[in-house]
Amino acid sequence: MRVIVIFALVGLALAAVHEHKLSWRPSKKIEMIRRGEYAAYLEYKNKLRAAHPELASLSENVNDFGDFEYLGNITLGTPDQNFIVVLDTGSANLWVPATNCNGKPCKNKHKFDSTKSSTFKKNGRDWSIQYGSGDAGGILGEDLLKFGQTGQQQLAVPKTTFGLATHISSDFTQDATDGILGLAFTSLAVDGVVPPLINAINQGLLDQPLFTVWLEHRGSLNNVGGGVFTYGAVDTTNCGPLIAYQKLSSATYFQFKASHFTLGSYQNTKSYEVISDTGTSFLGGPENVISGLAKAAGAKWHASEEVYYIPCNANPGPLNITIGSNLYSIQPVNYIVDTGNNQCLFGAFPFDFGGFGPSWILGDPFIRQYCNIYDLGNKQIGFAPSLQK
Repeated sequence: MRVIVIFALVGLALAAVHEHKLSWRPSKKIEMIRRGEYAAYLEYKNKLRAAHPELASLSENVNDFGDFEYLGNITLGTPDQNFIVVLDTGSANLWVPATNCNGKPCKNKHKFDSTKSSTFKKNGRDWSIQYGSGDAGGILGEDLLKFGQTGQQQLAVPKTTFGLATHISSDFTQDATDGILGLAFTSLAVDGVVPPLINAINQGLLDQPLFTVWLEHRGSLNNVGGGVFTYGAVDTTNCGPLIAYQKLSSATYFQFKASHFTLGSYQNTKSYEVISDTGTSFLGGPENVISGLAKAAGAKWHASEEVYYIPCNANPGPLNITIGSNLYSIQPVNYIVDTGNNQCLFGAFPFDFGGFGPSWILGDPFIRQYCNIYDLGNKQIGFAPSLQK
């Protein structure tokens, strides 16, 4: 009994809380709209999907990687090799380009060199992830992962399995990111790979089996502060008191039920399956509901760019969503998105998951309004008001 107590105390002493600071950048979608290139890009993407109809019916098509904005630093290997990744609650695999990643999309990326890491172990299995508008693939390996960048406080996670990409599609060519770090459940992971944060929890590296996401309001410059991911604790510095936890209806994505989507004179009282997704910069939902909300907000659909434009000085009032017994109100400052050209977008888009998944994506406008607490251990998600001014 005494030995068990000693080991328990050692485990508690080693467990930790880690803050992972983010940088913000305009999404590729916003940058292309600003330059007047997005309509041509959509035409190209739609032609690609028409030529490859399987891309429209994939199990992991929720992520459109033209849409992310918040990036974090990680290192892999010994000594550290630095990478910039999307911290994505809508996927569950970690991958970065390998040294033999060829082609234009790989050209300006940081690449992992396994020969320069003393802690790298070969796995040898192939992996491939097909997204809604692109893909990545290569081989699996195992090494030391650290959340955060060299020279700052880091959360070290030994024996992390990750993908070394030998191929990434053209969608990633102009992105500031090197790869993707998925934070969802193992059941969503390709090849059953244990996601990095669940690996950290399994090794007893965190005080609690959860993490909190706080996102700042949109900035006007690249590489400005974007927010904080707090691993192992509820963020009480940037987030107010907990409003409520909601049990997950599916522990794949962070999926749960929500209802009563209202804005101004528009209301839809139906209950939907929704997910919280840090990797999506807008809100996504059924076309009829999104169009109703947009009309109530005074936003106009532009078919060539597949976005809703709205006057930058518009003040339609809050976009309300009911989760459990609580009403959550997203203020216009968080759902009206400035493109930087004296043009603003209504931060929502219509999407169809094909009838086999969630009907809504609660992306960054919702997470900027409310801190999201992703409780992996108890399979629930919590919400607390953001304290930003």
